[in-house]
Amino acid sequence: QVQLVESGGGLVQAGGSLRLSCAASGRMFSSYGMGWFRQAPGKERTFVAAINRSGSYTYYVDSVKGRFTISRDNGKNMVYLQMNSLKPEDTAVYYCAAHGRGLAITRDEDDYDYWGQGTQVTVSS
Repeated sequence: QVQLVESGGGLVQAGGSLRLSCAASGRMFSSYGMGWFRQAPGKERTFVAAINRSGSYTYYVDSVKGRFTISRDNGKNMVYLQMNSLKPEDTAVYYCAAHGRGLAITRDEDDYDYWGQGTQVTVSS
């Protein structure tokens, strides 16, 4: 079992930056692949980025490539999402998620077993 708690959200102007953090509790954090998803108002939750168990491989949705960076620190049981050049369309609740299915990378939210409560990111124009 893994418990996930996100932090770092807030209000930022367009062009600004935020770093989201996800603290994981429980055993064997390094055995879980991790992902970030987001849900904009009135829309379905969508994939943002994923990272494999060792942190050696990452994957991003096209709309955030070159602007967002996912990383992890297995020694601290942490996952991060560095978000630069933020746009108003990045406004959403951001969720951290974990899967233990042995998949290196997955963007399918049905593959994820554990979810955080979300953190709000608001980008003003």
